[in-house]
Amino acid sequence: CPERFFDMGIAEADMIGHAAGLAASGYIPFASTFAMFAAGRAWEQIRNSVAYPHLNVKVCATHAGITVGEDGVSHQATEDIALMRVIPGMEVYVPCDEAETKAVIDHVASTNKPCYVRLGRAAVENVYPADQKFDFSKVNVVRKGEKVAVFACGVMVQSALGAAEMLKADGVDLTVVDVCAIKPADEAGIVEILKNHEKIFTAEEHNIIGGLGGMIAEIAGEKCPKPIHRIGVKDRYAESGPAAGLMKKYGLDAEGVYKEIRENL
Repeated sequence: CPERFFDMGIAEADMIGHAAGLAASGYIPFASTFAMFAAGRAWEQIRNSVAYPHLNVKVCATHAGITVGEDGVSHQATEDIALMRVIPGMEVYVPCDEAETKAVIDHVASTNKPCYVRLGRAAVENVYPADQKFDFSKVNVVRKGEKVAVFACGVMVQSALGAAEMLKADGVDLTVVDVCAIKPADEAGIVEILKNHEKIFTAEEHNIIGGLGGMIAEIAGEKCPKPIHRIGVKDRYAESGPAAGLMKKYGLDAEGVYKEIRENL
């Protein structure tokens, strides 16, 4: 249906303005571009033209995080979760694989709310079977362990699962929790995991400030106080390079997550 697709050119703010107009006319527009330009360049338009009037626009941002690779810092969005999470009324989702991505697109299409869906560029292994049923009001425990838990989102779910296999050889049984819905958060489910584990980690392909780690720390501070160790981009810019190499350098691959958890037990 080519008549349903509009190429807005290199004009992200204009794209969001058009999406707002379509939503005001009763349509359900999906606006898509690189996360750096959706959440960054068009932030004011999302805030004022979409979220403030509570219009039913779905911003599906691709190429998020450092796995955009060789395109470099100008294209690597490591702040977008924080930028979207702070907007009143904006829902934020970070799916981890093909099945969850398809399900979350169906989910946001069924809501009458502004939503931000964060997608990466790199190919990832499937965590879930194709017929998996999802409830995005709940966090999803993809690996049940004891005493130590990591909350992860997006590509970091795969890294956390890989780290769990390495930790098993050290006698550490890691619980891995997939947090697709960053906002609204499943506070009850998160608190339950906080209460039942002695050590808590978060893992995200994002600045450790303001994203998943910040959300978990906020809930812990209010509902179940305990230290939260945040794994992610440590308040710095990355650089240009192959995606796998950047993930390794910044400690976001399975080995990096394993080492950081092991060193902080």
